[in-house]
Amino acid sequence: MSAAPNQPTAAAPEARTARKPRADAARNREHLLEIAKLAFTEAGADVSLDEIARRAGVGIGTLYRHFPSRGAIIEAVYRREVEQLAEGAERLLASLPPGAALHEWMLLFVDYIATKKVIAPALGAIGAGATALFAASGTRITGAMSLLVEKARASGDIRADTDGEDLLRALIGFTYGNTGRGWEASARRLIGILMDGLRPVNLAD
Repeated sequence: MSAAPNQPTAAAPEARTARKPRADAARNREHLLEIAKLAFTEAGADVSLDEIARRAGVGIGTLYRHFPSRGAIIEAVYRREVEQLAEGAERLLASLPPGAALHEWMLLFVDYIATKKVIAPALGAIGAGATALFAASGTRITGAMSLLVEKARASGDIRADTDGEDLLRALIGFTYGNTGRGWEASARRLIGILMDGLRPVNLAD
């Protein structure tokens, strides 16, 4: 006898098992990425996976369940940095005036480059995948800068002729192109000077 039209049927095994990762698993993954970032920046991209697991307070098997290789965790750390930087634009705009949001975002860019400088050589070892990864990352970062500049121009916080791509070129020069000791502090000072130059000239002053 066939089931009534409105009678619920048992879910297929695949449907029962295709669940979102548990909240604790997601937290564990995020914790591992944060610890890995700190380990890479403190000890270099060659730090052992055993050391990362030790710092995170987990067994090496737990680390491998989330990241099956060194390349996988390095790539995940980089993707997380890009995601946080890109999403930071809207987050900052939600809590700060557009000009201040732009300034704070450029300071976040310094932190992003600090991590990238450490892990970029290791990322390069994944070959063509690194090229695609860098291209996608560049698109997201350019989009975030464009949004911030658009809002800051519209509010009158920065000059109307400000160009987002010009600012990114300046930031890359301040950060990635700056290899001297204490480059991060230097970059932050230069960003402050840059922001002073972006403010509209008040002819009444």
